[in-house]
Order: sequence, then C-alpha cells, then structure tokens
Amino acid sequence: MEDWILLVVIVLAASLLQTSTGYGFSIIGTPFLFLIYPAHTAIQINIILSLCLSFVMIYNIRKEIDPVLLTRLIKGSILGLVPGIFIYLYVDVQWLKMVVGGLILLLTALLILKLTVRQTVTKDYVTGGISGLLTTSIGVPGPPLLLYFAGVGTRKETLRSTTLAYYLFVYLASLIMQIGLDGTNSETWISAAIALPSLFLGIFLGQFLFKYMNQQVFKMITYVILLFTGFYLLISSM
Repeated sequence: MEDWILLVVIVLAASLLQTSTGYGFSIIGTPFLFLIYPAHTAIQINIILSLCLSFVMIYNIRKEIDPVLLTRLIKGSILGLVPGIFIYLYVDVQWLKMVVGGLILLLTALLILKLTVRQTVTKDYVTGGISGLLTTSIGVPGPPLLLYFAGVGTRKETLRSTTLAYYLFVYLASLIMQIGLDGTNSETWISAAIALPSLFLGIFLGQFLFKYMNQQVFKMITYVILLFTGFYLLISSM
C-alpha cells in the first residue's frame, strides 16, 4: 500500500511537469520508480504511462508539431533503439545510470554558461539516435532532446508538441522490443493502471501552468530538472 501511495505521488508530480513543460515525466518519474520497483519493471511502468500521457495530449497540440524535425528525430532514433535494447538486456543498469548522470551534469553546466548550439540536420539525427538508445535501455528519452533544444533556443510550444509526437513512436517501439525480447509481468500493468487517475489529474493541472509560463521560467525549470536528474542518477548508481 505504501508503495502504491508513493507511485501515485510520483506520477502526479511527473505528469504535471511533463504537461506544463514538455519534459519531465521520465526524467523525474523513472529515478523515483527505481526506488520501489526492480529496474526492468520500473522502466516498463514509465513507458506505459508515458505512452498514455502522449496519446491523451497529442490531439490538442498537434498543430504546433514541426513535421520536418519530428521525421528526423524518428529516423535517428531507429539507429539507437537496437543497441539500446541490448544495453537493457545485458548491461548493468547501475553503470549506465552513472554514465548518463555524469553526461547530463556536464552538458547542463555548459548550457548554464550560455553555450549555444547551431541546429543542423546531422545534429537532429544524432539527437534522435541518442534519445532512442536511452529509451530502450532505461526508458528516458528526454535528456538529449532537452539539452539540444535548450541549446538551439527552440520555442516552448514547438518543443512540447514535437517531443510528445516523437514519444508516441519511440516509447511504443521500445515497449514492443522489451516485451518481445524480455517479457513483462502483471505487477507492471497493475501498477500502471493504479497510477492512471493521478496521471490524468497531472495532465489537467499542467495545462493551466503551461498557459502562464514564460520562456525564461521555462528555461530555469529545464535547468533544475537536468541538474536534479544528473545528481540523482550519479548518487543512486553508487
């Protein structure tokens, strides 16, 4: 019962953040889910709930999607999905968390120091590839997207809608690959079902926050999310 209460709180906070910023569900949710579930169960719960969130939200924000960028991200992610699933199956999750945490902190520090990135076709593909690898391996596609788009100064409306559309593809592909190669369990699906009401509540509240959030506040929240995630992944891997 205590684990379910914690699950509901985690999902509410993560969905509120995701809906209001376009990021945050996996970045915040997955590290905390690791506290109450085995790694593979936590990753699959996160992917199932993230898919539900994306399906619910995508219709209302579909007009803000950048179709060219979305296509590049999806094509790039395909190259990362396959090596990512092998990491999921065979590599120690603790080691991967440490590497990802350190990389996030390094790149976030560069962004805070006002490092800017010029958007190119190649970088779009590479960002999608890294995101795809992180999705099948640990269920967290957001950090490379968040870092890249913050560096190029993408508008928050475009960022939120395009990433949500991208998540529909990359999460679904990852879940199919994980279940096909490693299976699933009843605890995963029961826990996801229990968390659905808090997910929908977070979506509802997050829509209001998004309307009143300016670009500067959005950027500050981005930095806080990245720093928290980087430190948490490093600490939890030790």
